[in-house]
Amino acid sequence: MSPVPSGAANLGGSPDDTESAFYDALQRGDIDLLMQCWADDDDVLCVHPGGPRMLGAHAIRAAFEAMFAHGAVHARPLQVHRVSGVSSAVHSVIEQVEMVLPDGVHRAMVLATNVYHRVPEGWRMVAHHASPGTAPEADMLQAQKPRLH
Repeated sequence: MSPVPSGAANLGGSPDDTESAFYDALQRGDIDLLMQCWADDDDVLCVHPGGPRMLGAHAIRAAFEAMFAHGAVHARPLQVHRVSGVSSAVHSVIEQVEMVLPDGVHRAMVLATNVYHRVPEGWRMVAHHASPGTAPEADMLQAQKPRLH
């Protein structure tokens, strides 16, 4: 087994720790940390917005490596709804994704479902399914921000 990178010190203590490491890895474009968040299993699956279903850690790694070839992914979870059990957890996440295009920075909302299982190494992601969000999600988040006088 390869050594754990220092950024993965809290990886696996809870589903929240693994999710935090996953989004940190996206922000940094760190494929090794990102893959440490995943269970090393042929049954793991990932679907990116508008993309095909990828099965297995090797297919998921290849997809994220291709994505990181264009730079880090600036996605951050803005709202998380958690359903947890003894050995599994499901997080419904509204992500804000920022993209730099020739005409400037664009923001998009993405709806993601992240599924975690407790394995001998700790909590690991077994599924990530993301879909394009819509204006109502952005409006809802804006409405929930506290307003100061």
